[in-house]
Amino acid sequence: MHTNRRKFMLGSTGLLASGLAVPAWARGESLSHARQGFGEVSGERIALSVDRHHFGVGGRKGHAIAVNGTVPGPLVRLREGQNIRIDVTNNLAEDTSIHWHGLLLPFQFDGVPGVSFPGIKPGETFTYEFPIRQSGTYWWHSHSGLQEQEGHYGPLVIESAEPDPRYDRDYVVLLSEFSPRHPHEIARMLKVGEHYFNYQMQTASEGDMPLDERLMWGGMRMNPRDISDVTGATYTFLVNGHGPMDGLEYLFAPGERVRLRIINGSAMTFFNIRIPGVPMTVIAADGMDVAPVEVDEFQIGVAETYDVIVTPPAGSHALVAEAMDRSGMGLASLTSHKGHRATPPPLREPVTLTMADMGMGSTDGAHGGALNHDAPGGSHGGMDHSGMDHGGGDASPAMDHGSMDHSMRDTSNLPPDVKVGPGNDMVAPMPMDRMDFPGLGLDKVDHRVLRYTDLKAARPNPHRMPTRQLTIHLTGNMERYMWSFDGEKFSAVTDDPIRFAYDERVRVKLVNDTMMAHPIHLHGHFFELVNGAGMMDQPLKHTVVVQPGSTATFDVTANEPGDWAFHCHLLYHMHAGMMQTVTVRPFPAPEDEA
Repeated sequence: MHTNRRKFMLGSTGLLASGLAVPAWARGESLSHARQGFGEVSGERIALSVDRHHFGVGGRKGHAIAVNGTVPGPLVRLREGQNIRIDVTNNLAEDTSIHWHGLLLPFQFDGVPGVSFPGIKPGETFTYEFPIRQSGTYWWHSHSGLQEQEGHYGPLVIESAEPDPRYDRDYVVLLSEFSPRHPHEIARMLKVGEHYFNYQMQTASEGDMPLDERLMWGGMRMNPRDISDVTGATYTFLVNGHGPMDGLEYLFAPGERVRLRIINGSAMTFFNIRIPGVPMTVIAADGMDVAPVEVDEFQIGVAETYDVIVTPPAGSHALVAEAMDRSGMGLASLTSHKGHRATPPPLREPVTLTMADMGMGSTDGAHGGALNHDAPGGSHGGMDHSGMDHGGGDASPAMDHGSMDHSMRDTSNLPPDVKVGPGNDMVAPMPMDRMDFPGLGLDKVDHRVLRYTDLKAARPNPHRMPTRQLTIHLTGNMERYMWSFDGEKFSAVTDDPIRFAYDERVRVKLVNDTMMAHPIHLHGHFFELVNGAGMMDQPLKHTVVVQPGSTATFDVTANEPGDWAFHCHLLYHMHAGMMQTVTVRPFPAPEDEA
């Protein structure tokens, strides 16, 4: 039976499709909750225990960190309006922590060692205590070292104070990855060679890239298949801790409206989500309700969450989470017949970067042209940039590649406050706003794909005009695997935070000078995407994906005092230095003194 390397990488899905028996090692052996993948905790006081563990899936076994005995850790289910106390006991031989991703809370309980608290020492118990001020789909994870990669993460659902009539059945879909390699070994390999895990490099004759572009990529020593730093070469992609051969099922009755709370709890993987033949209605992004929008597929960046409602017909349907670089997939079955597995689609062809991904302009609107807010229908306009000036678009006409004066390694165009050195050797010559771009690999599909420009707040947001603008460059040296903001990694700026005045309204423009997509997360706040929606309809998010060679803009009201982490949520990028601290001062006076 003929196969190729890419199909073999998926392995388990191929066996599933062929109907072969599932071997014992593929059944999530270390999971004590075989069907769900994790337990559930709730109530006014919750206890979590962090321990060393072993984990095995898909023939890969290795060391892990378990919380309450499972990888992932338990679903923490809370309710809006309650006061919660969570006791976290550290049974490791090293410090640990838990960050409550997307929650609004006092900064000292945000769980970032060195920023908002000292961490949890071995043998100690730390009590998190805070009121629940919101509802929606979130998650939690360690913010200590690389523990998140080892299994120290889990889902978090906050039930709304009022019943939600939009669905009949409710499921968590937690996406992640597992590698038998220790994360510090992965970090070392990335330092040695940034393409270490990339088995999808182009050959001299593969694809339809023009010769002049091939020569240009080669001259800059860059790889147009550099989509993901860590791939299916070492990762098994998981849904609720289960590999693609485990047969994870989500049961439903025909006619039911099923809510899927999709969480990207991975360390490094963007996923493309689809249920072939079943449309999805997006109703929330990052826990916040949005106006419903029906799509057939969407890309979810690391640390983002999307809630969708589906009404599948009777039968079994593949719930597919395909890695953005298409080196593998997570898989489950949405089925009305218990024990019946859906047949998954094959992996699609690998993605190849373009000139637009290098920040060198775009020759067609379908591949990430800047927004035209005056276009009919609002969000999907062409390349007319005359109507846009919100600090996010530095648009340019199509380029003559043969006479190009700039390259990703020319840093002369960076502003003077952006540090140039060994850790910053890239600059996007002409970055454009790409809020209308659906994600790498999804701009050429023939079905409906979600774009940030499709998102609108479900209810109007009070709006204030920003009083100042802040521009931050996302920088790095891919060959040395160094990542930073404004050319300086976190260890160099720990005493020089980004400063916001309490209740200040700021427009933040992120300029991605690199060839990789970065999911940028601000702790303790929600911001409004400047995505072409009306001022009061801009959607709230806590994480925004900044596409390669592009800009993204958001408005934030700094109304949560304290010190907050601000970083790329690709774990190894953050570990290498792509992080800053945002400090919001002064603290407001207590209400009884105001």
